[in-house]
Amino acid sequence: MKLHQPNARIFIPDGTEQAAALARVTHLGVGAHQDDLEFMAFHGIIACFHSTTEWFGGVTCTNGSGSARTGGYADFSDEQMMSVRCAEQEQAAVVGHFGAMLQLDYPSKIVKDAKDTTLKDDLVAILSASKPRFVYTHNPADKHDTHIGVVAALLQAIRKLPFDQRPQAVYGCEVWRDLDWMTDAEKIVHDVGGHENLAAALNGIFDSQISGGKRYDLAVIGRRRANATFFESHGVDASDALAFAMDLTPLAHDDSLDIVDYVSGFIDRFKDDVVGKLRKRIG
Repeated sequence: MKLHQPNARIFIPDGTEQAAALARVTHLGVGAHQDDLEFMAFHGIIACFHSTTEWFGGVTCTNGSGSARTGGYADFSDEQMMSVRCAEQEQAAVVGHFGAMLQLDYPSKIVKDAKDTTLKDDLVAILSASKPRFVYTHNPADKHDTHIGVVAALLQAIRKLPFDQRPQAVYGCEVWRDLDWMTDAEKIVHDVGGHENLAAALNGIFDSQISGGKRYDLAVIGRRRANATFFESHGVDASDALAFAMDLTPLAHDDSLDIVDYVSGFIDRFKDDVVGKLRKRIG
């Protein structure tokens, strides 16, 4: 596979030949940064973890050069930080039993550039080689501009595929904005309970960020626990950890849908739900 960035890496943890390793991927996570996959696509990771037929594949789009750094990493150059973050991501792929891990090495400024199509072209190549049934990525209401660049490029890439090669389902997941605000009927609810040790192991690998002052490991677990507790107000918790996702599947299957209008619809229906409940009591 020819990728655009000269330092892009394709890592196959179990040593399987590259084409075969990509072809076996059933669940594909496409994230912006090292550690995004472990935070947002944990549902896909655990679906494949003990399976001999299901395989998780990871794609990290950026190179990590803009990462925050304090403590032991305070004096690291961009190049050193990129190397550390790349190594952390590959270690996570080993621990998570990934079938393949691709790091595309893009600077964030390219990912955020709507006129640059190279990321989209790389994703077309990856999707064509793997043909996953399920795809996990950032939700289009995320507040991080680089995350939005990734999901936009991914949706455009999916729409370049023949219809019979498109994923069965595409999920827009929580990272830099949760999805608790969506109406319950529209939430995709992923039960990720019962795997605390694996979650902690994966999240804790990214020491360069945790030691750098961002306790993502605790925050992600806390969000999942909060989702589980606050999802149902009149019943006991059915799980100890839930992750919410926005259903992006219609955008993958119907090219006539406008992406912006589709996402705006979720926001409009949330507004209608809030206003409707207030009107019933206030008039």
